[in-house]
Amino acid sequence: MFAGEVYAAVRQFVFNEGNSRREAARVFGLSRETVAKMCRFSLPPGYTRTKPVEKPKLGPLLPVIEAILEADRAAPVK
Repeated sequence: MFAGEVYAAVRQFVFNEGNSRREAARVFGLSRETVAKMCRFSLPPGYTRTKPVEKPKLGPLLPVIEAILEADRAAPVK
C-alpha cells in the first residue's frame, strides 16, 4: 500500500501538471498499472470495518482490566 503523500503526488503530477502516466511511473518508480489505478480512484482504496470488532474472550473482563490499570496509574512510582 502506498502512502497518501505518494498517491496525491502522482495524481497532481498527472492531472495538474499535465504529464503522462508513463512518465509518472518512471519518475515515481511505480508500475504503469499502479499509476493507472491511482488515477482511476480519487481516494486510495482501502478496507474499512462496518462495525467494531467484537472481543468475546476479553469482553466480560474489560471493566476489571480497566480497574487494574487505573489502580496502577494511581499507585506511587517505584
